[in-house]
Amino acid sequence: MTRKEFLLSIGAFIAAPQFSFGQEVKPATPSTDLNDAFEAIRKKYELPTLGGAVVRSAGISDLTVVGVRKLGTEARATKDDLWHLGSDTKMMTAVLAARLVEAGKLKWDSTLGNVFPKISFEKVPEAKAMTLVQLLSHRAGFPANPSWGEYFGSKSPIREQRLKIVADAVGKPLSNPPGTKFEYSNLGYVVAGAMVEAVTGKSWEDAIREQVFNPLKMASAGFGPTGFPERKNQPWPHGPDGKPVETGVFDNAPALGPAGTVHCSLSDWGKFIADQLRGGRGEKALLKPESYKMIQTAQGGGDYGLGWACLQRKWADGPAFTHSGSNTMNFAVVWMAPKKDIAMLACTNSGSNTAGRALDEVVGALLKKNLS
Repeated sequence: MTRKEFLLSIGAFIAAPQFSFGQEVKPATPSTDLNDAFEAIRKKYELPTLGGAVVRSAGISDLTVVGVRKLGTEARATKDDLWHLGSDTKMMTAVLAARLVEAGKLKWDSTLGNVFPKISFEKVPEAKAMTLVQLLSHRAGFPANPSWGEYFGSKSPIREQRLKIVADAVGKPLSNPPGTKFEYSNLGYVVAGAMVEAVTGKSWEDAIREQVFNPLKMASAGFGPTGFPERKNQPWPHGPDGKPVETGVFDNAPALGPAGTVHCSLSDWGKFIADQLRGGRGEKALLKPESYKMIQTAQGGGDYGLGWACLQRKWADGPAFTHSGSNTMNFAVVWMAPKKDIAMLACTNSGSNTAGRALDEVVGALLKKNLS
């Protein structure tokens, strides 16, 4: 998959990745102090904040945050602040699906026809055979996004919104026959989230709290924006122009949740990634070993698993896993190397076109300190 393929999937207020999954992250120039290194990167790219952390299978081993919550103000960002993860939510949805597979409520090959018997597939009958694993690996044949605008401000219960998205999606032509081609799709993840809701009788939000966040003690995990007029004590969103967002939409539509609305502290994000490291290393973790293997294995001969891009990197001594997320007002990226028992997290509350390069440099600084 190329950078161009992923950038083409980006639209306004969606949770598509803006980080080049194929890019080789290079160690940064040595710095004796991560605060100094981060601050230099932040100023270079004119960002409000930068946060970064090193994660081992035992938990976070290093955490650094610099900058102010909102440009033009003096309130400093802290290590306990919340960060919007955008499409890094997808790996969490994959873990939730795995929990339900292990519990016998879903199968990886569960189809839309099985899970949604009351939905009509008359217009696109091939959609009836789409499977859960195809949805989670972006190989179901759905386009990147529907028209999310109609879901902003909806008063319908969230489960009804997602069920309508499923019904609408299977009533329109597919981009490709199911299982034949990779196409990054936020829509596919929302449909997977609706499958979760159908078999649990709960919203995706309630199910992921119960099945993932609570067992991993991710107390800060929530959904939607971290900063808006009623909540000024968190990192404030900054748009593609790098300026604070003052009016209008502060996040993706809530219905997009399974594809990209989670926020949490760096420490709690680290708890989730530490579990992925343990699972990838064959150690005791939240899921069974076969579930981690499924999530961390590229599907269909490509380089995307279930919520992870699966690559090979010299510094990782083999498999390296990565993902990024942005709602165009925040940016987050993770790199993970189970053989080295290390992962690097980086985030900022800006959707500027320099944010991705800044996070590359943050990851490079963390690599330099920990693997040199």
